[in-house]
Amino acid sequence: MADEADKTEQRIGLHSLRPAEGSRRPRKRIGRGEGSGTGKTSGRGQKGAGARSGAKTRPNFEGGQMPIHMRMRKLRGPHMKKSMPFEPFRTHTQAVNLGDLERRFDAGAEVTPQDLAKAGLAKRKGIPVKVLAKGDLSKALTVHAHAFSASARARIEAAGGTCVVVESQ
Repeated sequence: MADEADKTEQRIGLHSLRPAEGSRRPRKRIGRGEGSGTGKTSGRGQKGAGARSGAKTRPNFEGGQMPIHMRMRKLRGPHMKKSMPFEPFRTHTQAVNLGDLERRFDAGAEVTPQDLAKAGLAKRKGIPVKVLAKGDLSKALTVHAHAFSASARARIEAAGGTCVVVESQ
């Protein structure tokens, strides 16, 4: 029992850290005699490109077979992407939530995209603003935006405010 306690005490500490048993292997010493198993040709075989000094194959080299990137079909589309755009119908908008409008604007305020940018909500120039219904709104606000979600429009009007759709530039 005392020996086991001594062993645990010896193992603890930065001075006695060692890798787990069997987790490290000694490096393969090639070219050190026939008895080592990697003598003479040092694991490179007899002749050929792989036996020569400086022989390296590219990561995608398939032994001379036609590589997969050349076997696969070419997709039509813009020449830079080599295929069709991934999301051709995605709309790019900046989201503004009702909770943010509640915190940053007073009752009866006129909220325009410029006011949203000043308040730090919709700062990206030239990208349409869409009002979403996350959070609660208890103030009557006149909100000017490029788009409104149906639930956001309903909540703004329920609070006594109005929604004005602004045309994109």
